[in-house]
Amino acid sequence: MGVGALIFEGERVLLVQRGSEPLKGFWSLPGGILETGERLADGVRREVREETGLEVEPYELFEVFERIIPDGEGGTEYHYVLIDYLCRVAGGSLAAADDAASAAWIAQDELDALAVTEGTLAVVRRAFARAAAEAGHGV
Repeated sequence: MGVGALIFEGERVLLVQRGSEPLKGFWSLPGGILETGERLADGVRREVREETGLEVEPYELFEVFERIIPDGEGGTEYHYVLIDYLCRVAGGSLAAADDAASAAWIAQDELDALAVTEGTLAVVRRAFARAAAEAGHGV
């Protein structure tokens, strides 16, 4: 099981570029696999800190979905259940680390130019749309 963080700064979302397989070079939400016995919110905090240097506070579960990555022989190489949280930055300084090759604040109109992991673009767009609806105007 994995966790991901939707972290916004104004009209930009934080994404990390994967530095290792699977999907090396693709952009995704900061996050990763839970450790045995780790609570979901603690896993989000740890993964974001390890990948970006930022301290975050998860405040709302946003989405749960699964990602199945096939192998080259018609089977399944990876099967993840991903739980994404909306998070606020509580401290730290942005710097890619751990298995992230890069970390950047990305504007909504820049998303289409990136190689993004399956499912990431859709969840980010839903989060932008929700933020716009809550603010009563476009983001």
